[in-house]
Amino acid sequence: MTQTIVLTLRLAGLTTVLLLLLGTPLAWWLAHGRSFGKDVVSTLVSLPIVLPPTVLGFYLLIAMGPNGPFAAILGRPLSFTFWGLVVGSVVYSLPFVVNPIRNAFEAMGPRPMEVAATLRASPLNAFFTVALPLASPGLLTGAILGFAHTVGEFGVVLMIGGGIPGRTKVLSVQIFDYVETLDWGKAHLLAGGMLVFSFAVILSMTVIERRLTGRRA
Repeated sequence: MTQTIVLTLRLAGLTTVLLLLLGTPLAWWLAHGRSFGKDVVSTLVSLPIVLPPTVLGFYLLIAMGPNGPFAAILGRPLSFTFWGLVVGSVVYSLPFVVNPIRNAFEAMGPRPMEVAATLRASPLNAFFTVALPLASPGLLTGAILGFAHTVGEFGVVLMIGGGIPGRTKVLSVQIFDYVETLDWGKAHLLAGGMLVFSFAVILSMTVIERRLTGRRA
């Protein structure tokens, strides 16, 4: 059980870091870009919200299988590996990180960046010294949601990883296995922990939203 918890936290932590690194510039572009394809990209980013996890997991399994593009590029498949779980988790949790950050960038408006430009700050410098601090509540919200969503995902990781102990078996899959073997005590223990964790996430989100609203006021 400890091994499963450590693996889940490792997956969620690494996925959250990658999502922030990839999702922050993407959110900025979606908030302020004027490209014709922005709506298409925004739709693709949000697709995992409505797409059944098994469908997304199925196509990711094909993409990361022996005949998929990942195997052609890397020389080996990523299916049923920890790094395959990371790729799948990044794709599956992307909208839960990008959308809060995008909303924060849009809420700050163009004025702060215009003021920074009049002070001769470069766009990159203004982004790091003005935009990111102002959007910090959105970044924190995105990080919390991304981490929590990765911890709780089931269908995608089961399709991609198959629940191999020590390699791809995360908490949600472990609970499923306990239920299948009628080990109710251990299932209750893990499920109860996930329930407490989910409550803490929602409470944190409420506090962040309240502070964000107060700051805007």
